[in-house]
Amino acid sequence: MQMMTRNVLLDMELEEDDDEDGDIGDDPASKRPFLTPHKLLPSSQVLENFEQTIVPNFGSLESQQDFRTPEFEEFNGKPDSLFFNDGQRRIDFVLVYEDESRKETNKKGTNEKQRRKRQAYESNLICHGLQLEATRSVLDDKIVFVKVHAPWDVLCTYAEIMHIKLPLKPNDLKTRSSAFDSFNWFTKVLRVDERLIKPEQEFFTAPFEKNRMNDFYIVDKDSFFNPATRSRIVYFILSRVKYHVVNNVSKFGINRLVSSGIYKAAFPLHDCQFGSRSEDPSCPNERYLLYREWAHPRSIYKKQPLDLIRKYYGEKIGIYFAWLGYYTQMLLLAAVVGVACFLYGYLNQDNCTWSKEVCDPNIGGKIVMCPQCDKICPFWKLNITCESSKKLCIFDSFGTLVFAVFMGVWVTLFLEFWKRRQAELEYEWDTVELQQEEQPRPEYEAQCTHVVINEITQEEERIPFTAWGKCIRITLCASAVLFWILLIIASVIGIIVYRLSVFIVFSAKLPSTVNGTDPIQKYLTPQTATSVTASIISFIIIMILNTIYEKVAIMITNFELPRTQTDYENSLTMKMFLFQFVNYYSSCFYIAFFKGKFVGYPGDPVYWLGKYRNEECDPGGCLLELTTQLTIIMGGKAIWNNIQEVLLPWIMNLIGRYHSVSGSEKKTPRWEQDYHLQPMGKLGLFYEYLEMIIQFGFVTLFVASFPLAPLLALVNNILEIRVDAWKLTTQFRRMVPEKAQDIGAWQPIMQGIAILAVVTNAMIIAFTSDMIPRLVYYWSFSIPPYGDHTHYTMEGYISNTLSIFNIADFKNKSKGDSFSGLGDHTTCRYRDFRNPPGHPQEYKHNIYYWHVIAAKLAFIIVTEHIIYSVKFLISYIIPDVSKSTRSKIKREKYLTQKLLHESHLKDMTKNMGAIAERMVEVVDNNLRPKLE
Repeated sequence: MQMMTRNVLLDMELEEDDDEDGDIGDDPASKRPFLTPHKLLPSSQVLENFEQTIVPNFGSLESQQDFRTPEFEEFNGKPDSLFFNDGQRRIDFVLVYEDESRKETNKKGTNEKQRRKRQAYESNLICHGLQLEATRSVLDDKIVFVKVHAPWDVLCTYAEIMHIKLPLKPNDLKTRSSAFDSFNWFTKVLRVDERLIKPEQEFFTAPFEKNRMNDFYIVDKDSFFNPATRSRIVYFILSRVKYHVVNNVSKFGINRLVSSGIYKAAFPLHDCQFGSRSEDPSCPNERYLLYREWAHPRSIYKKQPLDLIRKYYGEKIGIYFAWLGYYTQMLLLAAVVGVACFLYGYLNQDNCTWSKEVCDPNIGGKIVMCPQCDKICPFWKLNITCESSKKLCIFDSFGTLVFAVFMGVWVTLFLEFWKRRQAELEYEWDTVELQQEEQPRPEYEAQCTHVVINEITQEEERIPFTAWGKCIRITLCASAVLFWILLIIASVIGIIVYRLSVFIVFSAKLPSTVNGTDPIQKYLTPQTATSVTASIISFIIIMILNTIYEKVAIMITNFELPRTQTDYENSLTMKMFLFQFVNYYSSCFYIAFFKGKFVGYPGDPVYWLGKYRNEECDPGGCLLELTTQLTIIMGGKAIWNNIQEVLLPWIMNLIGRYHSVSGSEKKTPRWEQDYHLQPMGKLGLFYEYLEMIIQFGFVTLFVASFPLAPLLALVNNILEIRVDAWKLTTQFRRMVPEKAQDIGAWQPIMQGIAILAVVTNAMIIAFTSDMIPRLVYYWSFSIPPYGDHTHYTMEGYISNTLSIFNIADFKNKSKGDSFSGLGDHTTCRYRDFRNPPGHPQEYKHNIYYWHVIAAKLAFIIVTEHIIYSVKFLISYIIPDVSKSTRSKIKREKYLTQKLLHESHLKDMTKNMGAIAERMVEVVDNNLRPKLE
């Protein structure tokens, strides 16, 4: 009771403070303590009885007066120490603040309020069982480091509350031999050195319970909870302890204190330096091992030590690198097939008949093309597109069709096999039933002011808002997301207007005929210049909008107030991906499916916004332009991300070390070295996923136009894994370890992309490339009755696909100075399938057009049905969970039931037997004298 009195008085003392840092939410202190309810009890019961049942177990303040406000201890001179100065208590977390008494500032009132809130918070931490020790910085005596230690009783209590799975007994199931075991001599080169990183011992596990502690595999209390688990438990407490109460409204949590500047940082410690082993013989040196065998450039060819990554950084980091590594492995097959298809097109470009006709001076050099804009644009010769037509032969070939079908199957194989691998990791890392143990976010709990009756338990529980309030929030959030998507569409329209305007300028400035003495003319056509500049500007706009929307999406999601961290990340994921999808892919969709499709013909062109004449494609189609767009966006994005992820943290750390050390040669402790590293942030991993999923979309959605996309993605990912590893181990503070069952909302997003990719690639081949018109010409229009050739051939294809227009039929709006100098030419050609002038249905679509349209639609329908059938068949054949993993899960459930229930049943039976024997003995002793 003395502890409770002091805690309440401390809160009442702070009620006089102004609410200058905002409210997290209403939280009646008398009814709602900080801890989330135990899932096995009604929430109201736990909330009302928590402080009376759990907190007193840790002792009163009188028994911990040395720690109520932590005493300042001098640094003991051991830079690698991970313990308090007594060398016994392990440092589980570090809090950093700047001492207000040594600040040179006039804001004394504000400093005093921050000091009192911090003292209240630290005092409440002590009330809830944590032990604190403060040490001043070696380099700057204004900086104070508060080291936090969780004793055994605290760890056990919260391990039960958080339902943390801990070892029951060693795993007795033998690992199945692999078909690749015979190649151990080869795979040994790719594996990490097992002499340095020893394989983790496998255990059967169960949620921890204090009253059944003897059933768990406790060899040593100091090592039963590994450092990652200890940090996770301490962070759980830090996130829920109060520090301020005003008008019955509580504020709590270390995140709020850091964001308001009361603390400068809060983080768990790295166990050693990344470049050398620790001097402490008891240190496991896991950071050093990760850097040497995972992050170092010389280990780029080795497999990732996933178990050690999971042990050191937690399951959430581990599952990301497991997914990224598996995705990269699967890309190897796609890259090989893609390169083969590219080489097929490259080696056969000299046999490309239609490209030869374009480049032939007697064919392409004599074909005069109609102007592609009004008044300013000149007539031009077809052979100025000779170089682009040669490049187009590489990508617009039969190999591209084969590769598009292959990728439709590949993406299904990748997703299905990843599900199996993910199920194995769920079992090995004890996350099979993770969703049942996830606790609400502190920000959500703080807003729970409305009392309702739970339909299942019929108990009172608190929720943040009513159903009507939830509908209002969802509506506002959806409106904000829609507004930003419309803003992206507006930017795309702006790019289109730019293309239309600049094309007119390039058409007027660049030459319309090929001059053999000027090599630049062979490559710099008006179409190429417009495409490249528009792609660069589009990329810049994409990056700017991304930067702005990231902050907006976080604000929207915070307002939406999801219940758990998983819900929060899934909600943010959907918002960010929807935005990024439109932002990155909209320009590609425009080029692939809209550009050059609705242009009319020279005598009656279609105008954009009533002013700009719609863009036309090259005579070979828009496929090469789509390839250019993809190359610039993928390449630019990779370069930008590497600059952002590698150079910026490295430069920031370099500047920080320069200012902090200032020539000093003093030894700095582990916590001070980590403080000068960069914070990762709770959404750091989110951006890594988003980057890879956007890349996954480029690799699958538009792969029919760029077979080398998987190769570029493969090279990027090999570097990405090691760059991310280097970043985590050397440039960033250690993240708070978090549990994760899977990759979350990214899995259904990838499945949606895989389904959409079949449609987009089929439509790219049908509508963007020139493959279907060529096949129709080859099989139908190259021979009589439509063609003049006696056998199937591609000769005459270019002339057949370019319609004729009478120059005299131009409208006055389209005529300009460019009409002079045509000589004897009275007609020009344009890309379409229309009847010539003088025909009874002049300028109407001819029979060839309808044959091509029918063939395109038939190709899309047949291709989609075949690929979807194969995809669903593969999904059905390959189970999501392998037989061996299913057996292990059943075995663990059986052992859990046997050890945690049957053992207690036996103990109860023995106790009952002992009681019965004692009763018989008592009865016998009492009755025997009477009978005698």
